[in-house]
Amino acid sequence: MYTTVKKETIEALKKIDTPSICNAIEGFNVKPKNEGFMLPEIKGVLPDLPPAVGYAVTAVICADQPEGPTVSREDWWDLIVSVPEPRFIVMHDIDNPPLGAYWGEVQSNIHKALGAVGVATDGTVRDLDEVRAIGFQFFAKEVSASHAYVRLVDIGIPVKIGGLTVKTGDLLHGDKHGVTSIPFEIADQIPQMVQTIADYEEQTISVCQSADFSIEKLKEIAKITRPY
Repeated sequence: MYTTVKKETIEALKKIDTPSICNAIEGFNVKPKNEGFMLPEIKGVLPDLPPAVGYAVTAVICADQPEGPTVSREDWWDLIVSVPEPRFIVMHDIDNPPLGAYWGEVQSNIHKALGAVGVATDGTVRDLDEVRAIGFQFFAKEVSASHAYVRLVDIGIPVKIGGLTVKTGDLLHGDKHGVTSIPFEIADQIPQMVQTIADYEEQTISVCQSADFSIEKLKEIAKITRPY
């Protein structure tokens, strides 16, 4: 039902930072360079944690109103486990501005037990110390003290978070810099492209850091074709 990549690819992607992933994607020319990633408003709240890689599971929440349409937790959990591991939760908050936090210590423990590695939300999060301790990644717009009337109002539908439209099953990568989607057709080739770009950039860095740096040497290096 869902597209997946090789386990070796997932493991390799976990060792790469998100900016390098974004650079590598650009190298394949499969999409415009100003698309495919979440805007800076979605921040890595726990920047000391390693990159998170997983298949998206989407939902919509609301915290402002005490009553309204509600999806049961059990149905949500069933959807989560229907998606291949590792899972990356993506939750759109319809409140503007965001108010109550769905995400804290309890929900993070539940979702980690269900095979999720983190969450991206345009809502709020809390219990940062406790969540950091279990290694669950938070990417969020705000931090909040209260959960207010927070509840699930829809699940499994496409959602737009930080300018990025995400569907359940999409492959996502995030770290302290932010979150990007990875096109499936190039996912297995990303690690090699990352190395190719690193080798290219190292030439410029080496010249700039050398004791005999000169602008002439910099101009010579600049003639090399960029791989991205």
